[in-house]
Amino acid sequence: MRLVFAGTPEFARVSLTALHAAGHQVLAVLTQPDRPAGRGLEVTQGPVKREAERLGIPVAQPLSLRDGRPGASQASELLQGLAPDLMVVAAYGLILPPQILAIPRWGCLNIHASLLPRWRGAAPIQRAIEAGDRQTGISLMQMEEGLDTGPVWASEALEISPRDTFQTLHDRLAALGAQSLVALLSDFPLAGHVPCPQAADGVTYAHKLTRDDASIDWSESAARISGHIRALDPVPGATTTLLGAALKVFSAQEADIPAPSAATSMPAPGTIVRADRQGVIVACGHGFISLGAFQRSGGRRMDVGEFLNGHKVLAGQCFESVTRRVPPVTHV
Repeated sequence: MRLVFAGTPEFARVSLTALHAAGHQVLAVLTQPDRPAGRGLEVTQGPVKREAERLGIPVAQPLSLRDGRPGASQASELLQGLAPDLMVVAAYGLILPPQILAIPRWGCLNIHASLLPRWRGAAPIQRAIEAGDRQTGISLMQMEEGLDTGPVWASEALEISPRDTFQTLHDRLAALGAQSLVALLSDFPLAGHVPCPQAADGVTYAHKLTRDDASIDWSESAARISGHIRALDPVPGATTTLLGAALKVFSAQEADIPAPSAATSMPAPGTIVRADRQGVIVACGHGFISLGAFQRSGGRRMDVGEFLNGHKVLAGQCFESVTRRVPPVTHV
């Protein structure tokens, strides 16, 4: 097929590579402008741009696709001139207005990292882990003006492991999305095959992550805190404070610790009950959690053994807790 591809991060890069390898003609790539990144705030190209340049595919980086915004008219003229069969969109980061959606012969197809209608929105992978979902997947959706509301051409489910982090689940979903996309486009559209409208019930929204999402509320349950930490691992990292020092914590798992006897009270949430090379065990509002990696402000990530070699962490010390405002799981 004659395609235009729109995407920016690594999740999208995997599908771009797969489309090219499958023999589709990718006429052009739309991706977000280069932006400062890292400690030095060096202007950096996104993974999709780097891959497009490696493959020799022309790249356009409009600031917006909305009428009247910088670069919008040039991008519209580019797409109209290319007259693609289909635009494939994956984690692009810009809104596609109706006039853009209408340009390709078969419209625009989005690779979304959830089983729609659950977790429409910006952060489906993180919100699925945080909520304790046991399953997620990939939806290949025909785009329309609404936020992830379009009918679905195909979907593939994927189990979420109790040890999955954002990174591990992201990588598996990226591979599944690329595989599903290539399979769908091998004979698209199949005769008599139309996308299926999303169910009217079961709609939830994956709210965009904010700075407040990083703070740990130790009064929550061990299961909830474990999901919260794993959802932000490796970036941006869940944050807490110990003895006045800010810390990011990673590699969280619920810990199988016997409940205190009737004569012994439950430690206050955030209290460290054990610290050794196997993990730092912390009391939560309900249950215990084991932390396996840490990062001091301005430092690098260290596993628990390395961290304890240089930092005095003792049983009885207490992580400071922040009451966290968790976005509601909105059902429609």
